[in-house]
Amino acid sequence: MSKQGMSRRSALHAIAWTSIGAAGGVIDPRLLESQEGRGQAWESTGEGTLPLEMAGYRYDRVQALIDGRVAVENADVVFEVSSIGEMNTHILSGPQTRAVTEIGLSPYMLAFANEGFRDYSLIPVFPLRVFRHRSIFIRTDRGIETPEDLRGKRVATPGYSSTSLTWIRGIMQHEYGVSPDDVTWVISSKDSSADLSGGPSKQENVLPTGLTIDTGPEGKDESDLLADGDVDALFHAAEPRAYLEGDPQVARLFADYRSTERAYYAETGIFPIMHAVAMRNDVIDANPWLPEAVFDAYSAAKQLAYERLRKKAWFEDSVPWIGQEVEETRSLMGDNGPTVLPPTVRRWTPCAVTYTNRTWPAGSCGWKRCSIRPLWNSKKIPRSIRLGDLLAHHAEPSE
Repeated sequence: MSKQGMSRRSALHAIAWTSIGAAGGVIDPRLLESQEGRGQAWESTGEGTLPLEMAGYRYDRVQALIDGRVAVENADVVFEVSSIGEMNTHILSGPQTRAVTEIGLSPYMLAFANEGFRDYSLIPVFPLRVFRHRSIFIRTDRGIETPEDLRGKRVATPGYSSTSLTWIRGIMQHEYGVSPDDVTWVISSKDSSADLSGGPSKQENVLPTGLTIDTGPEGKDESDLLADGDVDALFHAAEPRAYLEGDPQVARLFADYRSTERAYYAETGIFPIMHAVAMRNDVIDANPWLPEAVFDAYSAAKQLAYERLRKKAWFEDSVPWIGQEVEETRSLMGDNGPTVLPPTVRRWTPCAVTYTNRTWPAGSCGWKRCSIRPLWNSKKIPRSIRLGDLLAHHAEPSE
């Protein structure tokens, strides 16, 4: 494996040239310098093994990396299973002890655009993608039958600027014509799914101007607001407690969300990115070969998960028709072959790995078509920021 790479300063200047601050100005080059020297620079011991602290969720597609069946070449990995709110906070406003971590895409972009955050760069690994039509819940007694019926309603959310909520707002506006200023937003003081998400980070509670935004009663979570009738609908990444408990007055807006989401994918080719993987820049500086090694490890772990789904899920999993589900998903979204980058495209060139027809695509084309849409509905992230420009060691397409 080649251990050559760009310097961190060169990489940062490469991503900064297309980006502007939230107020519309050009990013001050001094922001690139102000972040230098933060944290401990991790370097190889010279014996071929780099201590590497990583964090993320325990997905099936990451499990082999967690349990050691897949290794990061030349690294000794300690993988901490964590939640997204905690992981966001850890690197965006916390101790930053992790060299590699899962990160919410929208919080990262908000910190990049508004806080001059340059301590971590992204690599093109997207451990969580979720269709979000399933994430809209309604009161059944408020006359809401279609997305358009949400106009003029009160909509609760526990984290306005989270990646999932940004996606939902984008889908509502660009697929159904319901814009954020068509509703009254109610921010809950608690989250009934905090055990899954870790609670919202600071960057998931960035509120834009120009909208009607209320604060929910103290002590009530988003599920309480919906169940008690304080709001008409709820946008939330996780299923609220009232829905899980079978409250008859709480339902999904899209009852058959599977069909709706499959149709959305068939029309757009978009499998929405929720989380990416970030790597600390001083670690990249000291070990410029590491982004490729980490990318390859995530790809190898994913392939093992695919292999299990194809060969063993039909008898190992509790869902009785999981085999047919796997077959139908592959038929719609394609079979995801190996995503290890060939030597000729080791830099993150935009076509290093094809996006089209990949169930869990990686590589920079994995977000080429879909990742700009979440930004459209965040007034705090300028549209000129191209997500591909945020990659570690970003390079323009090679001939």
